[in-house]
Amino acid sequence: MATSNLRLTLSVWLLVGSLLLAEATYYRHHRYVPHIPRHREHSANAENLLPEVSNPSHGSSQPGAPTYPVIPEPVHPAPEAVHPAEAYPVAPEVAHSPRTLHQNDGRSPINTSRIFYGIMFDAGSTGSRIHIYKFIQKDPVELPVLDNEIYHAVKPGLSSYKDKPEEGGNTIRQLLKIAKKAIPKEAWSRTPVVLKATAGLRMLPGEKANALLKEVQEVLDDSPFFVREDGVSIMNGANEGVLAWVTVNFLTGHLYSNTKKTVGILDLGGGSTQITFLPKSKKTIETAPETYISSFDLFNHTYQVYTHSYLGNGLYAARLAILGAKDTDDTDHRVFTSSCLPKKFREDVTIFGTTYKISGIPDGYAGYKLCYYEVMKVIKGIVHQPYEVKGNSIFYAFSYYFDRAVETGLIDDRGGVLEVRDFKKRAKEVCNKMTKYRAISPFLCMDMTYITCLLKEGFGFKDSTVLQLAKKVNNVETSWALGATFDYFRNLNIH
Repeated sequence: MATSNLRLTLSVWLLVGSLLLAEATYYRHHRYVPHIPRHREHSANAENLLPEVSNPSHGSSQPGAPTYPVIPEPVHPAPEAVHPAEAYPVAPEVAHSPRTLHQNDGRSPINTSRIFYGIMFDAGSTGSRIHIYKFIQKDPVELPVLDNEIYHAVKPGLSSYKDKPEEGGNTIRQLLKIAKKAIPKEAWSRTPVVLKATAGLRMLPGEKANALLKEVQEVLDDSPFFVREDGVSIMNGANEGVLAWVTVNFLTGHLYSNTKKTVGILDLGGGSTQITFLPKSKKTIETAPETYISSFDLFNHTYQVYTHSYLGNGLYAARLAILGAKDTDDTDHRVFTSSCLPKKFREDVTIFGTTYKISGIPDGYAGYKLCYYEVMKVIKGIVHQPYEVKGNSIFYAFSYYFDRAVETGLIDDRGGVLEVRDFKKRAKEVCNKMTKYRAISPFLCMDMTYITCLLKEGFGFKDSTVLQLAKKVNNVETSWALGATFDYFRNLNIH
């Protein structure tokens, strides 16, 4: 057992399924970990215990099959991200219910081994990501431990194969090879594998999206892993925000905090963006559109959160909107221009599988003010401003918020704390010195201005709002995938 500040008790119901594919491979090591070349193993913690819940899961298991826990008991290790100390109290030890057995209806694998695995695919708009989790049941009377996580990602995303679904399926097949190397052969048949697609497929015409899903379903069915009938699906955008909120607040310990504090989340993907937080004020709920309030059950408690997913307002989708290239068929001859780009820039750029001719304005002007004006057109009147974000709530921001902050030197790759005004200040610098930053990306001015405008003019954050930029929390990737695993095994009843 590691020291108490090195223990993150994860109470997942065999948190066995959070595959995330992005664009790097990590292999985090702790204990009982076989050597797997070319991967770094993420150990979520030396003692990531998975406490049990007394109620059996939805669609439960067979006599003799153990109930896989679902409720974490977060005792924090030293986090990789920089946390405001006062905002993250350590959760107390909680009592656990006795182990229960339940019937199996074929929806979940029967697992009597002391070692468990789970796989979750995140099929995003710009890449496919896989998480492979390993759990250990050290003793029948003790709780399982999350021993390690393997994470790998590939580009582009499935939606880029909209006209070649077989090739899209092949990217998933290649990622499954990593799982087969990481998981012992004798455990394959009882290891669940799940794939959830997000904005990339949500933006495709139905027939193209379905063709990709069908291909991926066949790939998973041909694998040696356990696949439920609903194992491949397109995730609802609102659920994406809710499940990301569950992930972050679980990993930071807020779901077991006596102070009842939680943090909000901001997720900026390629095709969509999400905002989710637990309102403190009734006015936030009363002034929000009805569909922006969601309820769900978690750890014997019902939460009511403000959440919304803006399809078409992810970073890459926003680029198309700013350029005037969104929903256009004239991509062969038309050149799309913007004052957010370096004047001399002119290239063919592929976004979501379609190639566009994109250029700066050689004889015009470029810079922050003109770029901000262009960006405002794709945000103003589209993004709702929640009443409460003008307060002092802390928000975790990840995905492209994190990536662009790292690329522009606002934080290093360990993450850090920023204020909204820091994005604005750096956006001005990048846009007014495009030549200096072009080597990083010719779109950096556009991206940073979009982030600034989204935060300020879109969501309505104050310049002083604190943002915690993080790629990982307690050595686990920040995303919806961990929350989706809770939902997969325990049905959070999101509505």
